[in-house]
Amino acid sequence: MSRRSQLALLVTTLVLAAPVGAQAKHHQPYKHVPNAVAEGAGGAAATVDSVATDAALEVLKRNGNAVDAAVAAAAVLGVTEPFSSGVGGGGFMVIRTKRGKVTTIDGREEAPAAMTPNAFIDPATGQPLTFAEGRYSGISAGVPGTVATWDKALRRYGSWSLKRVLQRGIDVAERGFVIDQTFYDQANDNLTYFDDITSSAALYLDPDGTIHDVGTVQRNPGMARTYERIAKRGAEGFYGGPVAEAMAAAAQAPPLAAGANHVWRPGLLTTDDLEQYEAIEREPTHTRYRGLDVYGMAPPSSGGSTVGEALNIIEGVPGFRSLTRTRQYHWFLEASRYAFADRGRYVGDPAYVDVPLNGLLSQSYADERRTQIDPDTASTSPVAWGDPTDNGGATLSRATSGGVEDDQPLRSTTHLTVADDEGTVVTYTFTIESTGGNGIVVPGWGFLLNNELTDFNFAPTTGTAPDPNLPAGGKRPRSSMAPTIVQRNGRPVLATGSPGGSTIITTVLQVLLERLDFGKSLPAAIAAPRAAQRNTVTTQAEPAFIASPEGQALKTEFGHSFVTPTLTPPTNGEIGAATGIDWLRSGKLQAAAEPTRRGGGAAGALGGHGHGHGGWGR
Repeated sequence: MSRRSQLALLVTTLVLAAPVGAQAKHHQPYKHVPNAVAEGAGGAAATVDSVATDAALEVLKRNGNAVDAAVAAAAVLGVTEPFSSGVGGGGFMVIRTKRGKVTTIDGREEAPAAMTPNAFIDPATGQPLTFAEGRYSGISAGVPGTVATWDKALRRYGSWSLKRVLQRGIDVAERGFVIDQTFYDQANDNLTYFDDITSSAALYLDPDGTIHDVGTVQRNPGMARTYERIAKRGAEGFYGGPVAEAMAAAAQAPPLAAGANHVWRPGLLTTDDLEQYEAIEREPTHTRYRGLDVYGMAPPSSGGSTVGEALNIIEGVPGFRSLTRTRQYHWFLEASRYAFADRGRYVGDPAYVDVPLNGLLSQSYADERRTQIDPDTASTSPVAWGDPTDNGGATLSRATSGGVEDDQPLRSTTHLTVADDEGTVVTYTFTIESTGGNGIVVPGWGFLLNNELTDFNFAPTTGTAPDPNLPAGGKRPRSSMAPTIVQRNGRPVLATGSPGGSTIITTVLQVLLERLDFGKSLPAAIAAPRAAQRNTVTTQAEPAFIASPEGQALKTEFGHSFVTPTLTPPTNGEIGAATGIDWLRSGKLQAAAEPTRRGGGAAGALGGHGHGHGGWGR
């Protein structure tokens, strides 16, 4: 969550005063200053929080590259946005180097070695646990991948040390930040679980058992200690020693308060699991769209394959750009529906299942799927998955289910985008899964554990066909994260990504279409009302989308059925919280963040030669 602007009485100069590479000489708390758009030629960054965006810009000003800046910003978000991100979770980073290479780092959380396919089955009933039963437990905690991601990215593509990039995060944890309404609401959504856990209550609750008030300062000395240990000892200081021991202990035996009013099942995470974790560098997915090269995240993320398949379906629609906007949105929704059907059947951890990635991303397969879409009428979900393995014909599997997306409540994530003036670009989505993770703050170390293993299917969802996303020891659950870089003739054109659970895929797809096909600027594409069709009977859509002329026509003329999402905070029907960077014809970089979602994000840019700023607020 971002720090919001309601507390205008706090002097905004405090936000940007502290250097990245050294401790600040004053101790006032930080505060978020929203800014949706910024332009400059010397580098740019966009996150949900101006404190994090400023950290990235300070790194760029001090001749760090975009990888250094991205990690510095991510470390700050681990403090200021602790219910969506942090070292207790994982994520996916897509990097374009200054020489033009595009690569990715898979820092996805991993199941403990002892996990079995029945991990989320209640042995007393033989039935799957409810989502809350699985989430608020030790069972849901996977091996975190965030620190390993930062370490590998910096070692291979950065220019600063891990110690140096963590300094702003340490300072923010020590000095604190001003609590706003969004932070309060997200903490309050977890109140009845936080008060079960002694360490969570100590960090986020007042002595009377309520959440810290809006306008007060949240400090996190435990998080500062964690960063200081990593800074001193490297990633090994996180995956071994007292931090690792505390993580494993908290998962195996959640530190319950007297009178805890929920059942907290013990988990499986061990220090051996932590010691053996590795972030993996992978080839990106690649799709050609309208002469552009679109790079995304490969499995175990389904982001790159599902966005790519939908783009391929849309590219073959005759005269797509000249269609009415209503009909364009119809194709967007239907392409998403069919791509999600294939996602549910085929995508999982490639170390455990054979993912037909080339087939899913082939234009010939997209051509097959397009023939199954009625250009005038919404399909009835669940639609069946197809057969990308033969890459020819219009063969459908015999299944009657298309892997319906059962999106669970309170899922959250964060995304940042950074570019420097030498062509290095980072688009990075990372998370602890649900808002508040599994609810367990690691005692003494100040960060929440993830509940990422609830991204596994608790029970098979594909009928008699193999389910690629069942739990297994060492397996990484399927993700929807979709950090994306678009290039033309080897040069960056656009970089973007978003949080939002499985709506990440539809959000990124819609931002790409709004920008590349509908002729909108990146800020307008990010601000546009959103809809998310994931092979479900109804399409989730923001109120403004439903009320628009296109939304109304999609209902009355094409038969689409819409519902407003209400399960993800804030509960006002928002979908996603995108950030991005656009390379303008003027030669400047345009950074863009959400103008209102999550209270408004923060975009910033530097002037030529790495100096100046673009609206990021002093």
